Amino acid sequence: MPRGDGTGPGGGGSGSGKGAGLGAGGYCICPKCGERVAHQMGVPCFKVQCPKCDSAMIRDTSGSS
Repeated sequence: MPRGDGTGPGGGGSGSGKGAGLGAGGYCICPKCGERVAHQMGVPCFKVQCPKCDSAMIRDTSGSS
């Protein structure tokens, strides 16, 4: 805490500190039936239920939009 305000050192790391997010845009895809829905920023795909079969979805990392 070099400034004494509790913020600690100012950076130095290679990432933004927000985890391994894949960014905005893209799709969530159902591994069971293949349904694709637009990814919502801030909502992990595994927390999204497939609208067709109610399975947990995964992030589509194929790069095709």
